[in-house]
Amino acid sequence: MAAPVIETCHISCCANRTPNVVSWGRRGTIAFGTCTSVALYNPQERRVVAVLNGHTGRVNTVQWIHREDCAPESHLVSGGSDNRLIVWEVQNGKFIQSVECKGHTGAVCAVDAIYVEDSKILVASSASDSTVRLWLCNGAKEAECLHTLSFGNSFMMDVSLALLPDSRVPILACGGDNSQVHLFVQSNGELKKAMSLQGHEDWVRAVAWASLGEELLLASCSQDCLIRVWRLCAKSGTDAHTEDDHTIIKMKEDVFEVREKDVSSVFAVTLETVLAGHENWVYGVHWQPPLYKGGELQQPLSLLSASMDKTMILWAPEEGSGVWVEQVRVGEVGGNTLGFYGCQMSPDGSMIVAHAFHGALHLWCKDQDEEGQWRPGVVISGHFNAVQDLSWDPEGEFILSVGSDQTTRLLTPWRKLDDKQQATWHEISRPQIHGYDMQCLAMVGRFQFVSGADEKVLRVFQAPRNFVENFANISGTSKEKLLASSDAANLPEGASTPALGLSNKAVFQGDLAQKSNDGEFNSVSEQYQSESYFHPLIMTEPPPEDHLLQNTLWPEVQKLYGHGFEMFCLASDSGRALVASACKASKAEHAAVLLWSTATWRQLQALPCHTLTVTQMAFSPDAQLLLAVSRDRTWSLWRQDPPTAETPEPQFSLHAHTGKDTAVHTRIIWSCDWSPDSRYFVTSSRDKKVIVWGPCRTEESGDAPLSPEIKPCSSILDVGDSATAVAFCPTFCSDNSFLLAVGLECGRILLYRWSPDLESAGGNDWKHCGGTDISQSHALTVKRLRWRPRAGRAGREKDGATDGEREVEEESSWVQLASASADHSVKIFNINKRAL
Repeated sequence: MAAPVIETCHISCCANRTPNVVSWGRRGTIAFGTCTSVALYNPQERRVVAVLNGHTGRVNTVQWIHREDCAPESHLVSGGSDNRLIVWEVQNGKFIQSVECKGHTGAVCAVDAIYVEDSKILVASSASDSTVRLWLCNGAKEAECLHTLSFGNSFMMDVSLALLPDSRVPILACGGDNSQVHLFVQSNGELKKAMSLQGHEDWVRAVAWASLGEELLLASCSQDCLIRVWRLCAKSGTDAHTEDDHTIIKMKEDVFEVREKDVSSVFAVTLETVLAGHENWVYGVHWQPPLYKGGELQQPLSLLSASMDKTMILWAPEEGSGVWVEQVRVGEVGGNTLGFYGCQMSPDGSMIVAHAFHGALHLWCKDQDEEGQWRPGVVISGHFNAVQDLSWDPEGEFILSVGSDQTTRLLTPWRKLDDKQQATWHEISRPQIHGYDMQCLAMVGRFQFVSGADEKVLRVFQAPRNFVENFANISGTSKEKLLASSDAANLPEGASTPALGLSNKAVFQGDLAQKSNDGEFNSVSEQYQSESYFHPLIMTEPPPEDHLLQNTLWPEVQKLYGHGFEMFCLASDSGRALVASACKASKAEHAAVLLWSTATWRQLQALPCHTLTVTQMAFSPDAQLLLAVSRDRTWSLWRQDPPTAETPEPQFSLHAHTGKDTAVHTRIIWSCDWSPDSRYFVTSSRDKKVIVWGPCRTEESGDAPLSPEIKPCSSILDVGDSATAVAFCPTFCSDNSFLLAVGLECGRILLYRWSPDLESAGGNDWKHCGGTDISQSHALTVKRLRWRPRAGRAGREKDGATDGEREVEEESSWVQLASASADHSVKIFNINKRAL
């Protein structure tokens, strides 16, 4: 089989901010909902191995359907804000959508499922329409709703299913906002309420069954900060009807009867223990999965709980007394985050994971050497809201992305010292954590960037020394070389944000020394200055979330004032001398593009032309031309004038533009980009058209005069959907044609080759050469596409010339494309130009 044109190199995403959205399966795979998709993450390989697209609303709950023989699961069920449940089935190693359950009239918030006879699947779901429904999915890929339980005006937060001991009768536990745990039993085709367990004093957040052979244990946790464990066991016919003996002190028993095919059995529920240890709402409980030991199935008595107090606790009964005690407590200290939404344990019990309020996964691994010790592990991370913009650094070694989650994040490949595994991508710094939704960014040099948010100010950031050192460690480059490239002498160590501020303040070596020496505060003001939360880290592996939040900020070096409305787009030139910026505008006076000098950070010029928001800008690779496209459906092209004695700084003047009568696009132009030789540019629009314009130079050579007339030089390419992003590959294809990537509103990315020499009349100049398939595509709009500035795959190029010529040539046939999307993810694709 021919190699695929596009292969997915990395997916950066995080869990949705809802309680039941993470589930750890027997395959070792963690499934979690991310935006409207379900991501399957392999913690060993540290990468997302698949993304399941099918929901049209946010995924709120995900659950592997565990098999009784502890074999790897072949089904997964998910529920979302589109009021639907989807059962996914594995076929030929890939998960496909098998059954869809429709019927809820509100968002599905919790789901559980078990296998019943004939490998049918019984699914229980709770939704915000105040109902719990039971569904039966059969082999014919149909789902029938067996029962609907209505709870009036109260909501069930979680559901859990199990089979009663020594029978195939399902029992359903529901916990909700009336502080009770309700038990329902399905017998003779009807769903009957068995009992309600009293005891919690606030909303019940999660319930979970564990089977101990002859007994069942039910764990429930609540906003009263407590966890209750209940024991359910079968009572034999004789002791079911004995009179209560008041001389013996024992736990109160609740008894219920189940009739199945004329056979009546009696079950008793008692309170096993109450676990107090958390100091805030307990959101999740999870039993350690059962495992086979010596040929028989064993359920380890080990319960994991996660709370809003930022800790996870592992509980187990003491060996001698059987009293349940706290074995291990892990969590994070400091930061301004909220706590954990839920927890899961790996099938062998050696790793535990929690997902936090900001979507981040927190992983801990059992220490092999020291008994009872756990240490944080390296885990995936990503934006928890739409990603608006991204940019490669000039060398193509890392990616910066900004999003509506008010953060700027930096991704780079981690080259491990034992080079057996491939390099995996990780977030190693969070340069900016803001109070406004981020909108745009532009790199200025290797370790400096400008970013814009939903505010009128632009902010300039510069990498601190601590980042440069850690980046060298993780990417395997030489520290000396990197520090020589940036002005190392006056670099601050790091940065920290004051408690009520938005600006990252630099922390210098002197500040750290002073802090470590004093130990005491001399005055009140000094006491409040101790808010420099920054501690320099020496990283040999990507940092966990709490370090990212506190110790990887970049100091803000400048603010740029001049715009009247919220920032919308930014661009910087290849010579790192200029930055262009534009803001939201409904009038021509606000739609001007502002030019800034990166040497002085002064405003050089305002370039008025458009009447509505400028949506994107791009400097030509030779830095002589600036292109802007706008919501007013036109583009404008500005040329740099030769410097004079009066104006040594660069000045731009309008060279060409389209007007109402000459515009080819009939809707908003979303995106634009330049060909690598600066002769052509491309525009893409909501009218589904992609057009290449030019030529901007009369001859091939760089200093040829500009051509006076610029018109469409390609046929109009209709891509079938609103084209929200477009990018020219910086390296030519083998036949000197250009390679372009087009991102669509539906989330697909298409690849085209365009040849300027071919006749454009019949559309022969465009050649479609592939695109992302449904498993690779984004689930929502592609916001930005950026090619790596040079050929090859980041993290793959070896230092040193010992590798054969063939390997170097082989690597240069690959190019990388990074995409940002409204589905909260950043994806990096490897594209082999030979396969085109």
